[in-house]
Amino acid sequence: MRYLPTLRMFAVVLFATSLIAGRLSAEDGGLTPEIVRHARTAFEMDSHTRAMLNAVTNNSLKDLALSRETLRQHNKLFSHKIETKGITNQKSSGRCWIFAGLNVLRPAVIERHNVDGFEFSQNYLAFWDKMEKANCYLETMIELAERDPLDREVQLLHQFALGDGGWWEYVVDLVDKYGVVPKEAMPETHSSESTASMNWVIRRKLKLDAMELQEMARAKKPLDQIRTAKKKMMAEVYRMLAMNLGEPPTEFQWRYEDKESKLSEIRTYTPVEFYKEWVDVDLSQYVNLTDDPTQAYDKHYQLHRSRNMFDSRDLHYVNVQASVLKELVLKSVLDDEPVWFAADVGKDQTSEHGIMAVGMYDYGSIFGVDLEMTKVQRLLSREGTPNHAMAFVGVDVQDDVPVKWRIENSWGK
Repeated sequence: MRYLPTLRMFAVVLFATSLIAGRLSAEDGGLTPEIVRHARTAFEMDSHTRAMLNAVTNNSLKDLALSRETLRQHNKLFSHKIETKGITNQKSSGRCWIFAGLNVLRPAVIERHNVDGFEFSQNYLAFWDKMEKANCYLETMIELAERDPLDREVQLLHQFALGDGGWWEYVVDLVDKYGVVPKEAMPETHSSESTASMNWVIRRKLKLDAMELQEMARAKKPLDQIRTAKKKMMAEVYRMLAMNLGEPPTEFQWRYEDKESKLSEIRTYTPVEFYKEWVDVDLSQYVNLTDDPTQAYDKHYQLHRSRNMFDSRDLHYVNVQASVLKELVLKSVLDDEPVWFAADVGKDQTSEHGIMAVGMYDYGSIFGVDLEMTKVQRLLSREGTPNHAMAFVGVDVQDDVPVKWRIENSWGK
């Protein structure tokens, strides 16, 4: 297995910059009057440029660049669909990975128990994710107590402490440890649907705690004394989370109505018992694959410090080409198995029309410049990154080839 430190690309960029700076003087690289004169001379106000200037200054750039050809070709017909029964909404939070993970499990629950619809509590898993991330952050700060506070890795850990984001492995680890509950057992709150203020307040508390623990570690206090202090800190985090999200149930009563309008008996479950009876899927049997053309294919990679649980495993995956991903997703969807995936969302998608496609917007034609980038270029320049999780729940196959995919998102209707 190859280990890829999360700071690898940053280090390469900084190192390359220092080399270039050593060869070139500030005078050589400045924005000179000659460069400005050249730019002014090259800018010609011809009829096309004038028309584009008028259009761009009076309209949304995104609306102008929207591809009519892509819209014309679009339809909502799919040769195979997995019925999902309702659309979820993460609202103003970064919990897409939780929603996508639970949405992958939902169709099997609906079919297995003969119900019209069902939704898990995303808030329940989010609570325990925050607790685990808080503990992982504090433990890591103890581990790195002797590092320079301006160390790049330490700074990044501070920056991303207690974020909403996550990966498929997080879903697996949380469900395995804490189980799941139906939405009624732990419904959404204002803070679960709009997490910014809650995250900021708890993150600030955690940073104060981290500095206190590091001071104890540098003073050579016994580890059990440091952990006792951390235990008190984690109790305070629990209290803050419970006041924002509600307290997660240790057990709950559950009753449901099937498609024939028959009411079940009231049962009492623990979250783990509910998962075993209502879902009963061994998530450890799922594997994580990615297409990263900046690294060698058909190898197993692990990302340093990418886990949310201190006592769990870092994010790991096998790197395969996109053609392999498509082949496996097609087999899964045709077998009525939804597939969790992460992608770069926001650049090539229109929520209004429900389409995500390469070439959705043609900005290059407006400005007369070439904006095409390879996936390698996008990844190495940080122009592309997997920033949102969803689920494949359908496909349109024509002449044995998938021509488009049906996606379940978590942005509401």
